[in-house]
Amino acid sequence: MNPTLRASAAHVFVESIDAPVLSDGDQHHLQRVLRVRERDVVTVSDGRGAWVAARLVGGDVRVDGDVHHHAAPPTSTVVSAIPKGDRVDWIVQKLTEIGISQIVLADFARSVVRWDGERLDKQRQRLHRVMLEAAMQSRRVWLPRLIIGETFDVAVQRPDAVLAEPDGDSGGQASCVIVGPEGGFAESELAAPVGRIGLGDTVLRVETAAVVAGLRAIAAARSESSAQ
Repeated sequence: MNPTLRASAAHVFVESIDAPVLSDGDQHHLQRVLRVRERDVVTVSDGRGAWVAARLVGGDVRVDGDVHHHAAPPTSTVVSAIPKGDRVDWIVQKLTEIGISQIVLADFARSVVRWDGERLDKQRQRLHRVMLEAAMQSRRVWLPRLIIGETFDVAVQRPDAVLAEPDGDSGGQASCVIVGPEGGFAESELAAPVGRIGLGDTVLRVETAAVVAGLRAIAAARSESSAQ
């Protein structure tokens, strides 16, 4: 990681890197919560690979250097069931922090939690904020893509998709790992013509399995990219 990114007093996202404007929420967070001062360096990113060092002057960000551009990382994906309670926040937060490219919250035959209509819209907005805050903390310059409500049939069509199953290949790699609900995959889902990958010798909660799957997917994506 670039030393300026790592050492910055804060990291924020804006719509345009050429004319950065802070949201009211980010402005309040920098000034009132983090108490960023004018001499402190903050980093500003558009979430699409571009970032620049800046300073906070009178509540506005003032660019203080050249714009840097990072190439998009190799695509890594975790497709996960939605667990009960606020554990889905943990999934989105941690997958963002470790650097996953795509987070897909899908519906499975044995899913207990399903969102639709107005509830789906509210959850999408809330989880987008969770993702943004995690990306700020981890100094990401490429925001992950967050998809909610994908069906299992669509998920298994993703390139390199495999099911996370106890009888799967414990040493296997895949850049797209599908983690089912705590009730497990249905027989019809297990019959899908995709591979299986093991995530260890213990029984994991959905949120733990999602992070382990994420690390596997990132490693596989990087390996595939370097081999090309």
